[in-house]
Amino acid sequence: MPCCSDDTCSSSAAASGGYRAVLWIVLAINAVMFLVEIIAGLAAGSAALQADALDFFADAANYGISLFVLGLGIRWRASAALVKGASMGLFGLWVIGSVIWHAVHGTVPGWGTMGVVGAVALAANAACLGLLYAWRDGDANMRSVWICSRNDVIANLAVLAAALGVFGTGTGWPDLIVATIMAVLAIQGAATVTRQALSELRDHSSPDPAPLLR
Repeated sequence: MPCCSDDTCSSSAAASGGYRAVLWIVLAINAVMFLVEIIAGLAAGSAALQADALDFFADAANYGISLFVLGLGIRWRASAALVKGASMGLFGLWVIGSVIWHAVHGTVPGWGTMGVVGAVALAANAACLGLLYAWRDGDANMRSVWICSRNDVIANLAVLAAALGVFGTGTGWPDLIVATIMAVLAIQGAATVTRQALSELRDHSSPDPAPLLR
C-alpha cells in the first residue's frame, strides 16, 4: 500500500469520501436559512433569532472556506481554521452587543415566530449535523465545521426554549438569556478551533536548515 504524508492523507480521504459534496449541501442549507432567519428575526424583534441568522451566515462562509482549502496541505487547512475561529469569536461578541441593545430597549419578541422559525432551523441544522458526523474527528478544519454544526443544534433548541419562556413570562428576558448562551458557545468553539489549528501549524512547521560548517 502506498503511503503519504500527513499533509495530504486526510485531505485526499475527505475529498474521495464525499466530503466536498457534503460541504456544498450544508453550505446551501445555511445560506437559505440565513435569509429566512434574518427576515424573521427582524420582524419578530428577537435577538436570539437574529443571532442564529448571523450564525447561519458565518457557517455558510466557513463552509465556503473549507471547500476552497479542501485538497490543499495541512498548513492551508489549519490557517483556514484560524480564520473560522476568529469569525466564531466575532460572532459571539456581536451577539453580546445585540443582547445589551435589546435589554436597554426592553424588546419583547414575537414568541410564535420564534417557535416556528426555530423549529425549521433545528431541522435544517440536524440534517447538516448528520451529514457531517463522519468527519467530526478530522483535522482542525474538519473539526471546526463539526463544532459549528453541533453548536447550531444546541442553539436551535435554546431558541425554542426561549420562545416558550417569552410566551410564559411576557418579557424578552428568555430571548436575551438564550442569545447570551449562543455567544458563549461561539466564543468557546472559537477557542477550541484556534488551539487545535495553532497546534497543527506548530507541529508541521519546518525549522530553518542549519548552516553548513566550513
